[in-house]
Formats: sequence, structure tokens, C-alpha cells
Amino acid sequence: MSFIAFLGAIELGLVYTLPAFGIFISFRILNIPDLTADGSFVLGAAVSAVLTAAGHPVAGLAAGITAGAAAGLITAILQTKCGIAPILSGILTMTGLYTINLLVMGGRANMPLLNNETVFTLSAALFGDIFYKLELLLFIVTLIFVLYYLFFKTQLGLSIRATGDNEDMVRASSIDTDSTKMVAFAISNATIALSGALVAQMQQSADINMGAGLIVIGLASLIIGDAIIKNKTITRGLLSVIAGAVLYRLLIALILTTNLAPSYLKLISALVVAIAIATPTMKKKFELKKLQKKEASLC
Repeated sequence: MSFIAFLGAIELGLVYTLPAFGIFISFRILNIPDLTADGSFVLGAAVSAVLTAAGHPVAGLAAGITAGAAAGLITAILQTKCGIAPILSGILTMTGLYTINLLVMGGRANMPLLNNETVFTLSAALFGDIFYKLELLLFIVTLIFVLYYLFFKTQLGLSIRATGDNEDMVRASSIDTDSTKMVAFAISNATIALSGALVAQMQQSADINMGAGLIVIGLASLIIGDAIIKNKTITRGLLSVIAGAVLYRLLIALILTTNLAPSYLKLISALVVAIAIATPTMKKKFELKKLQKKEASLC
């Protein structure tokens, strides 16, 4: 792998750490599958692209975050106030966002940003070296990490964590679990939309299908990270997300150095997630059979 390919993989790993952070909230903390991610990622990219084309790249990031939070809030309302199942509510929001994303981009499936000023061109002017993308992304990921860490130490953050652990107990403690879910889903999808906004400006285009398979990528990052850093505390959990996202992108970059067609990447990602999820269960079954055989031999 060349140095440029290695650097590009690290940069992509950092930018895709953000949706993994968002998925970490829904899947790990709340234990609720949220399929809004594919749509909110594109929503952040679309909003960012429109404002970047108008000459406001920084405002594009802020607007993308706000739009993503609104998408997450809609999913939470469908779950908590309308009584719709979590998976279905995410699918409904994601489906509706497809049309909204097209409307945001003026009915076009793709919006190029060639020759437009982005946050990365601003970073290049600020740092003045070849690592300007890496430096900007490191700053953003570190900032989000610190904000997450501080937030989940607050009373509201602890309430969200408790809701994921035992919702009935939290409700019995007179805490409004509907509100905690709304805040959690808003933060989750705001972070995912920020990633979409950054990807759009980094790749200088926004595409209506750029969020396809994001859930699988996020889950792969979480699972790989868990294998590296055991997820016992919020700090370790967040660090494992970063490690998993970067390592996942490095693995993809290694695969691309072979003759394997890029069209196989989604299949490989799905297999990685399936194997990683199934491995602990298969290991327990193997150990149980081994123990049963040992007991049978003693008899």
C-alpha cells in the first residue's frame, strides 16, 4: 500500500468515525436499532452541498448537523409518541428522507462542488501542508469525542445510558424516557449528518445514494473496535469506535490493493459484521460441547 493510499484510508476512517459514534448511541447505549442513519447521512451531505455551492462551507456543516438532528427527532417521535416499532420508524424516516434529499438538491441525484471553497480548502490555507485534511478531521473527531464524553457524564447523559440499561426502572424513577430517547436520537443523527456534510465537501460532490450501506459500515466499525478495546466504560467505548473505524478503512484499502473488484466491498463488509457477531455465540457453543464431552468421558 502506498503512502497516499494509507493516508487516504486514515482520513476516511476518521470521517466515518462520526457515523459510528452516532450508531454507538443507538445500538450500544440505547440498544435500539436505528435505520435513519442512511438517510440522515445523505441529508447532511445535501444541505452542506447546497450551502457550500452558495459559498458558505462552514454554515453548511452547521446546517447539516441541525437537519440531521431534526431527522433523528422525527424517528424518535414515531417511536415514542406514535407507537411505531423502532426498526419500522427508522425505515419510514429513511424512506421519506430520500424525497427530501432530492428536494434539497433541487431535484438532482448528484450535486458537484468542483472549484467551490470547502472547509478543506480553508484547512489547506491554514495548515499549508499535505496533511491538512488529516489535521482538520483529527480536530473534529477529538472535539466530538470530548463533547460526547462530557455529555454522557451529565444528568441527562446518565439518564440516556440508564434508559438503555433498564427503561422500566428509569420510568419508575419519574424520568421521562421519551424525552431521553428524543435527545439521544437527535444527537446520534446530528453526528451522522455531520459526517455526510464533511464527506460531501471532501469528495466535492453529494449523491443521493452515498448513504447506502452506512449501517453496515458503522456496525463493522463497532464490532472491530470491541475486539480491540473491550467496551466497559463510555471512554473505552468511544475509543473503540475510533479504532474500529480507522482499522476498517485500512482493511478496505488493503483489499483494494488486490485485484478484487470494488463492487465486492459491501459483501465483504456484511460478512465481516456477520462473522464478528456470530463468533462469540459459536465460541460459547464450542466451549459448551467441549465441556459436555469432558463430563461424558468422566462418567
